Amino acid sequence: MNQPQRQPILSVDRAVVGYGGHGLLPPLDLRICPGECWALVGRNGAGKSTLMRSVLDLQPLLFGQIQRRPGLRIAFVPQRAHFDLSVPSRVRDFVAGGLDTGWRFLRPWLGRADRAHVESVLEVTDTATLACEPFAALSEGQRQRALIARALASRPQLLVLDEPTSAMDPINERAVFALLRRLCQAGAAEDEPLAVLLASHQMSFLPDFASHCVIVDKDLGIAEVGPAQRLFRGATFARIYGSLEREPEARGDHAD
Repeated sequence: MNQPQRQPILSVDRAVVGYGGHGLLPPLDLRICPGECWALVGRNGAGKSTLMRSVLDLQPLLFGQIQRRPGLRIAFVPQRAHFDLSVPSRVRDFVAGGLDTGWRFLRPWLGRADRAHVESVLEVTDTATLACEPFAALSEGQRQRALIARALASRPQLLVLDEPTSAMDPINERAVFALLRRLCQAGAAEDEPLAVLLASHQMSFLPDFASHCVIVDKDLGIAEVGPAQRLFRGATFARIYGSLEREPEARGDHAD
């Protein structure tokens, strides 16, 4: 028997993003459903950040609309996050800070269920071994993993990430993409699978991660949406990035 079709948690209809009345991209339509892994790809300055800000309701559209399911919980992991490293905070406490949403700050203590949730998030993100370490002592790659754990602690239904692996070496990059893929399949929220929207340049890992793709390029006037495997092998992707079959370009490794 066929599985019932999932309803979108976020819908973008004929949306035009931009600033000062100037549109950056052609009108764009997409539907993000639970359990889907979306890759947002494009060159630097192609319009990815503006589109992402609009999805997060931080940048108004010039035209069209974005509809979010009522009560939709969205968590965001930036490429770089700035925290006061002089504050003595353990990784476990930093991750638990993700629970402080809504009126949660009125209950600063953690109940049994919250403590168990934080521990499960530490385990699933492979940060449990760092739980007692000072957040300030972590490497850039470790901090990014802690940021993902903190975002998951808020029990999001949509997780939005901007270049989350840019400070990681290839081994840790692969592990993070595999983790995000597993989360889409299993879910971080109790009631349904997690949906992920991720902006990245890492073409070595995106094809194995993504179920759907958005390709944007303001200079070429491109905003294309569809199944990842079709778009990654299509003419638009090849025009911007070349063939996926070629050898990946050499890149320097970063200490993690």
